[in-house]
Amino acid sequence: MNKPIHRALRAAFSLRAVKVVALLSVLAVSGCSSTSQVEGDPKDPLETVNRASWTFTWDYADKYVLKPAATAYTEYTPTFLRSGLHNMALNLNEPSSFINNLLQGKFSNAGKSAGRFVLNSTVGLLGFFDPASDFGWTGTQEEFGEVMAVYGVGDGPYIVIPALGPSSVRDEVGDFVDRYYWPLAVIDFWPNLVRSAIIGLEARASLTQQEQLINNAIDPYEFVKQAYFQNMEYRVYDGKPPIKVDEEEEAELDAYLDELDEE
Repeated sequence: MNKPIHRALRAAFSLRAVKVVALLSVLAVSGCSSTSQVEGDPKDPLETVNRASWTFTWDYADKYVLKPAATAYTEYTPTFLRSGLHNMALNLNEPSSFINNLLQGKFSNAGKSAGRFVLNSTVGLLGFFDPASDFGWTGTQEEFGEVMAVYGVGDGPYIVIPALGPSSVRDEVGDFVDRYYWPLAVIDFWPNLVRSAIIGLEARASLTQQEQLINNAIDPYEFVKQAYFQNMEYRVYDGKPPIKVDEEEEAELDAYLDELDEE
């Protein structure tokens, strides 16, 4: 559930220029309001601004633009065409995934990414079909943000980018680097616009079954934020995040059990 939420809320129409302008706007506003910030979640120092951005994103941009667009796209586009276009859009990420896997020492996954790109780009007609999956080459795509995390770079401040959703400083830097890998770096604006739109529409469509969970949450903003960080940790550790132990809670539990034993 976490992965679709993260993808859907931040992938829709994720054009470089739009994201940069939006990010600068958030940081500029936060600078003006920094004196009124209330100390809270250390990962979310911009909470006041982020909450306003979240309200705009979920209650207005998504409700009146993103959700209707995704609904129309899924209802009126033939399934085979949707699948093929989505495959083509994701296939262009395989070269960056290949390098990011190498940087993490994941040589087997790097080989799968390279194999997927070559096979799907040729036999699969520029990625429209996915014959690589028939060979078991279904490795997950890796982002540069995950590479930085593996080498000890923290998430940085949590950011809700207007109309695009949850992110973090590390994630944004990672996305910026990923766009300079071939072939994304040589794709013209309009083809990249179409590619980003397809990924965004599919991501928003995948959120349909989970959006009620967001609406029913006591604090939807906090719910999505926690889902975002859990998903990031899940991806960094390839689905096997370490078990975290709260030492204070453990100490309190031990003390309580000791009291019971004494009684």
